[in-house]
Amino acid sequence: MSVQERKQRERAERERLIVATARELAEQQGWDAVTTRRLAERIEYSQPVLYSHFRGKREIIGAVALDGAAEMAVALRAATSAADGPRERVTALARAYLDFAARNPAVYDAIFQLDGGLAFAQEDTPEPLKDAFAALLESLGEVAGDGVHPGLFTEVFWASLHGLATLTRAGRLLPEDAAQRVELLVDRLAVA
Repeated sequence: MSVQERKQRERAERERLIVATARELAEQQGWDAVTTRRLAERIEYSQPVLYSHFRGKREIIGAVALDGAAEMAVALRAATSAADGPRERVTALARAYLDFAARNPAVYDAIFQLDGGLAFAQEDTPEPLKDAFAALLESLGEVAGDGVHPGLFTEVFWASLHGLATLTRAGRLLPEDAAQRVELLVDRLAVA
C-alpha cells in the first residue's frame, strides 16, 4: 500500500469516526449538543482536523442523514422482502418506517427535519436519499391504484408516515393506537 493510499484510508476512517460520534452524541443529547468543539474532544482530534473534513455542523448533519437514509432503505427492503403480497408488504413497510424513526430520532431528524445542505426531489439529490425513496416506491407503487402516478402516491403515503412518526414522537398521539393507525392507513390508501 502506498503512502497516498494509507493517507486516504486514514482520512476516510477519521471521517467515519466524526460522523459516528456526531450521531451518537445527537442520539444521546440532541443535535444542540453536537458542536465541533465537543466532537473534537470526543474523537481526540483538533477542531481544524474536523474542519478539514466538514465545513461545519450543517455538513456533519448531511453526512449523518446520508448514512441514515442508506440504513433506512436497507431496513425497509428487509421488512418488505419477508412479506407475501402487496398489502402485507405495505404494512411491513409502514411498520419498519415508523420503527426506524422511533429507534433513531436524531438520525430521522437529520434526514427529514434539519438542514444538512442536501437537495431533495431534484436532479442533484444524493444517491442514498434517492434510494430511500426508491425503497418506499418499490412497495407502494404496486398499490397506487389505477390512474394514480406511483411516485405521487408514494409521496402522499410517505407524508402520512412522516406525520405519524413526528406526531407520535411529540406525544400527540396515543401510543396504544399505533398498530390501528398503520392498519387504517394501509386499508384506506393501499388499493391492491
